[in-house]
Amino acid sequence: MSENNTNKDMKRPMKRIPKKKVCMFCVDKIDEVDYKDVVKLKKFITEKGKMMPRRMTGTCAKHQRILAESIKRARVMALLPFKGE
Repeated sequence: MSENNTNKDMKRPMKRIPKKKVCMFCVDKIDEVDYKDVVKLKKFITEKGKMMPRRMTGTCAKHQRILAESIKRARVMALLPFKGE
């Protein structure tokens, strides 16, 4: 009998619904990402120097491709490091 009471008293944990991430380039209506804008590009790079995936940043597929190209250009021009410190 006491076993049934404990099951009724236990509450299920609430399932957390993640908030939908929105592409910041679409919101600002930016078509091109400038490779010389290092401050903006650094937001999309980890401490180790890797590019962050779409699911973490919330960018759309179109802007993720443009962003990746801009990061690669900035690395070649030595504005961003290939490897983190």
